[in-house]
Amino acid sequence: MGDFRDLEVWKRSYALTLGIYKATREFPTSELYGITSQLRRAAVSVASNLAEGSGRAGDPDFARFAKIARGSVCEVQCQLMLAADLAYGDRETLAALEREAREINLMLSGLIRFLQSRVKSRESRSRV
Repeated sequence: MGDFRDLEVWKRSYALTLGIYKATREFPTSELYGITSQLRRAAVSVASNLAEGSGRAGDPDFARFAKIARGSVCEVQCQLMLAADLAYGDRETLAALEREAREINLMLSGLIRFLQSRVKSRESRSRV
């Protein structure tokens, strides 16, 4: 698939992770091992799974890792909503991060569809 750093969805996932690290600095210290840690780990998981998947043997593996990344970005969305409702950090910043996570989720869905269609196309050609 090429260098993961060339993927727009990876670039945006990486930027989201940086934004989450900055935003969670304002969270209560009592949440350091709670939502702060969980949110950071989920965000890191999105970009990391895209990087790992792109370096795998082919489209089926990459699609599997993209699905894991999509699960992690859903987790990020949920945790950002929770943080906002608990008034942890700046509400506008958290809302902007959640919107970006939602966009990344859509991008991942498109990437997964693309990879799966390439797999199906190759399978149908090999049957001929």
